Amino acid sequence: MNREELKKILPHREPMLLLDESEMVGEEVISSYKVRGDEFFLQGHFPGKPVVPGVILCEIMAQGAALLMADRMSRSIPLYAGIDGVRFKRLVLPGDTVSVKARMASSHGSVFVAEAVATVEGEMCSRGKLTFMLVDKENK
Repeated sequence: MNREELKKILPHREPMLLLDESEMVGEEVISSYKVRGDEFFLQGHFPGKPVVPGVILCEIMAQGAALLMADRMSRSIPLYAGIDGVRFKRLVLPGDTVSVKARMASSHGSVFVAEAVATVEGEMCSRGKLTFMLVDKENK
């Protein structure tokens, strides 16, 4: 799926849509995002040495993982309910392409837990267990 196809599933829009493409491969979703260098989150993190913030890496992983729930996304929005065991192992810089592999670890009702690993050129940059709660789009 390209960005336009992703927009049919994910509720995110620019500047917070942080996936360029994604595909389902067996039980996993594999997604990617190319860091262009002009993103809002690089403007002050850090002047002269832009580094993708860890929270943005978590969001990239979360958006990839949310696609595991695609069949329920037409009526729901995935919200974070928890982030566990997240580790950061490598800097992510402008020009890097972040690849994410995510798989469902468990689900119960509207709560889903996914395990995600993000890499750059095959080297792990972050990983973690992400918990989501699907919230009805109509509830405010």
